[in-house]
Amino acid sequence: MPIHIHPTPNPNAHKYTAAGLRFVGPLNASTPEEAARHPLAARLFALESVYNVFLVQDFVTVNKVAGAEWGEVDGNVVGIIEEFLEGR
Repeated sequence: MPIHIHPTPNPNAHKYTAAGLRFVGPLNASTPEEAARHPLAARLFALESVYNVFLVQDFVTVNKVAGAEWGEVDGNVVGIIEEFLEGR
């Protein structure tokens, strides 16, 4: 199941969508404690280069720290989302 990556107006944020990705309610996590409320948010927030995770409706938005390269961040995020979807 392909994960689609969409740039946002914020150069440090990407939006990720995929068929089957649905969330009951929104979650905006900017601390590990907030991210712990959802298994996908917790895994994404654990990445060194991520400082915010937003789960809403049918997409995930991830904010990276300045200086982190999108190529590496995107690869890690996509892998985590794929594992999450496979584990459902």
